[in-house]
Amino acid sequence: MLLDAEQRASAVEPITDTWSGLDLDTAYRVQEETLARRIMRRETVTGIKLGLTSRAKQVRMGIDTPLTAWLTDAMAHGAGEPVPTHTLIQPRVEPEIVFVLGERLAGPGVTAARALGAVRSVHAGLEIIDSRFRDFRFRLPDVVADNASSGLVVTGSTGIAPADLDLALEACVLEVDGEIVHTATGAAVQGDPAQALALAANTLGARGIPLEPGWLVFTGGMTDAVPIAPGSHVVATFTTLGTLVLGAA
Repeated sequence: MLLDAEQRASAVEPITDTWSGLDLDTAYRVQEETLARRIMRRETVTGIKLGLTSRAKQVRMGIDTPLTAWLTDAMAHGAGEPVPTHTLIQPRVEPEIVFVLGERLAGPGVTAARALGAVRSVHAGLEIIDSRFRDFRFRLPDVVADNASSGLVVTGSTGIAPADLDLALEACVLEVDGEIVHTATGAAVQGDPAQALALAANTLGARGIPLEPGWLVFTGGMTDAVPIAPGSHVVATFTTLGTLVLGAA
């Protein structure tokens, strides 16, 4: 149902409206099954993304750790290329700090320092999230099953070594149509994006899944997600990681 809604770019009602027994463990099994079907249609895993990394969002959803979800090559979108909004349902954009792993990272027991030591480079990123559920209305198991509202991801070409920037202080200004709509620093992501990476490694490690070299890790929105529509012009300016520009068609 979720994959069909994505392909048709047509929203559906939350699963939990009719299946109250959907719990978090089952939702992750649904997520794994949708990934298996993506692979069957020749998509390739390129990394992971985290959702609900801010403490305020976690409290709102009643959880104490970020969600994890999958990235594939079909979700990659080039910086500067128009976002094809007609292929999406209700796109929203948020800036993120992105890691590219240089070595395998497997939990449990991964610390932020250990996690950062596995990072090859840090990049600016934009995620275009797109819930399959009408009006972005869902409960926690719904959004997990829906691969944490995955849509498209944009990764900046400029890669910085982790030692060459302060992740917690790395700031971003998000502009839409010439207006500043949000500002934030990396501290909005679990206090430090390296903490988010460690949590991802430990969460996936508990399920026997390591993070592989070359994978992208989108560490979670630094700001709230902003709706975009045809004609929208988005600029995300980072302190050190550069500027990403995105238009919507």
